[in-house]
Amino acid sequence: MRRIIMVLVVGLVAIGNAPAPRAHAFLDQASPAVGSSVPASPPIVALWFTQDLEPAFSGVTVTNEAGQRVDLGNAQIPQGSPAELQIGLKPLPRGTYLVSWHVVSVDTHPTEGTFTFEIKP
Repeated sequence: MRRIIMVLVVGLVAIGNAPAPRAHAFLDQASPAVGSSVPASPPIVALWFTQDLEPAFSGVTVTNEAGQRVDLGNAQIPQGSPAELQIGLKPLPRGTYLVSWHVVSVDTHPTEGTFTFEIKP
């Protein structure tokens, strides 16, 4: 009986110490970087995630301080880069911009978030 209890305890400890599966696509990095200041208007915003994305259910928008969209409305996942989401930008003047994204990973888990970047020549 003691041996059975010991085996169960060791098994439970092993399960408790197993790494948790990554079940969501989290933002890994962005260009322009989250919270950054850039000297000139970037041509695109690119976001990289920790998992591959489902194109039909993923998107991104960029708005100015007045809440107006300043992106080109062409969000896409580039061919050959299934964990990247990008969108083209209009030429932007100095100011602060809000990037809002929502993605669904290929394992169907949704995540969303926002961040800002600043153009400050």
